[in-house]
Amino acid sequence: MIANVPKKLSKQPLFKQRLLCEPLSMWCVNFIRTGLLFLTSGIFVSSVLAADSSALPVSTAKTPPVSGTVINRANLETYRAWLVPALADLISSGHTNLVVGDYISLPVHPNYLAATNTHAGTVTLGQTVGDLQNYVSGRPFPSDPDLNDPRAGEKAAWNMRYGYGPDETETLLMTWRYKDMSTNREERSIEMYGALMRFDHRHTREPIPAIEHNPASLYSALYLKVDYPYDIRNTQLLTHTNLDDAEPEQAWIYLNTQRRVKRLGTGQKTDAFLGSDIMIEDFLGYNGRIRDMTWSYEGQSELLTPVYGFDALPTANKIKLDEHTVIDFSGAGACFPKITWQPRPVYRVRATPVDPSHPIGHRVFYLDAATYVPLMTEIYDRSEKLWKLGVVAVSDSSQHGPENKEWQGQITDAVAMIDVQAEHCTTIQFRIQIPEKDLRPKMFTTQQMRSAGR
Repeated sequence: MIANVPKKLSKQPLFKQRLLCEPLSMWCVNFIRTGLLFLTSGIFVSSVLAADSSALPVSTAKTPPVSGTVINRANLETYRAWLVPALADLISSGHTNLVVGDYISLPVHPNYLAATNTHAGTVTLGQTVGDLQNYVSGRPFPSDPDLNDPRAGEKAAWNMRYGYGPDETETLLMTWRYKDMSTNREERSIEMYGALMRFDHRHTREPIPAIEHNPASLYSALYLKVDYPYDIRNTQLLTHTNLDDAEPEQAWIYLNTQRRVKRLGTGQKTDAFLGSDIMIEDFLGYNGRIRDMTWSYEGQSELLTPVYGFDALPTANKIKLDEHTVIDFSGAGACFPKITWQPRPVYRVRATPVDPSHPIGHRVFYLDAATYVPLMTEIYDRSEKLWKLGVVAVSDSSQHGPENKEWQGQITDAVAMIDVQAEHCTTIQFRIQIPEKDLRPKMFTTQQMRSAGR
């Protein structure tokens, strides 16, 4: 079967080549674009690396670290080329160790694949950054990014924005913890409820492709509500992502102490959300407008990523919160998801704010090449010093109970935002599911925020 893969792959569109190849070997994915696949020692390798991968560290090792390898300060230099620089530095300083796990592929819903295939080659960029033309559904730009394309980074940003996810999700358990890495002290915990709805470009839940009544012309909406502690209970956040990227951003917060809904200005989306290490702009990887960043594609590489099988993790890696089993954290301050890491192809994309008063200098997104999920993000301050490292722990949705059988994609179990300058972190543990009943569009309105706050 494996020996026949190259012939089969050559007859498939490029995005299908990547997805057909991934379950067999991570190596295959990286070298589709070279057209020079051959079989050696039972895995796919290439006689030449893609020339445009030089912008990222390319491992000099003949094979990736094997499952069960523990990477720590003692053996870091052997595996440094497989690590995001910020993560390697944290291992070097003794803040964490990293365990390599078995490779798993991440599924993508067949409706999303079909939509990508149907509309492949029809989507284009407008003359202005942030203008997307003819997009209906699926992945806007299924071809691999090209370093010779000056707008490859912008295309990758749109692929990230319109990556696959269920049209409606509920997060019944969302536990935020604020932690001091230097003292190993937990400062605060917050329990929230969350919901997300896509109003347009839908793939999996009727109505498809769009909700007919959408007077605000939204792509999606995100709603959060604090359940605990009681001093901030019923504090709520609502963000709207517009179909038209040129429209101003919209976000509102309901503060229980004031009992009113307040619209957030653009600058407030880069403030620390409820005193955490996370900005509203950091939500969902990047929750801002495409046009508010200058996007540049910096190449691809194979790196260790926070992708694993949830069911396959040892019991010691998990913790029970209420009736839910979630990922635990370990390392300095318990700031690092207690998971296994696997080598996967990633795209490196730099996003630099257009506004010179923006509090960050730039972000570097490490996008999973198969899904465009931002698995890791390095955030630099305005003096271009590393400020934060964001880590998104991702597993296969099939390993998360029968309620998510329809999901058929990657699912986020945990998030860590690590402030390396302040030696502080915010961690989030999730239990996300597809709701049994359809979410109501009016749930994502300011009127509903007022009602829920009473």
